[in-house]
Amino acid sequence: MMTDPTFYITMATAGLVGIAILSGTALTGWRGWLAFKHQQLHAFAEPNAGPTLPNASARIEIADLKERIRKLEAIAAGVDL
Repeated sequence: MMTDPTFYITMATAGLVGIAILSGTALTGWRGWLAFKHQQLHAFAEPNAGPTLPNASARIEIADLKERIRKLEAIAAGVDL
């Protein structure tokens, strides 16, 4: 059975199909990675992207944290609130 030429042709064809599938998968992954990097570059280098103000809930949370820090510093200094 191993000396039959169709066995070798079948194995060679299966190998080529396997290589083609792996190459196609690798190419798809490569294109996806390139698209991701392209998107990162465009997001980073956007010319009109200035600093934005935080939303209201973030500002309230920051004010709350500052108040807590002020109280903790007062406690550490021994000041009675």
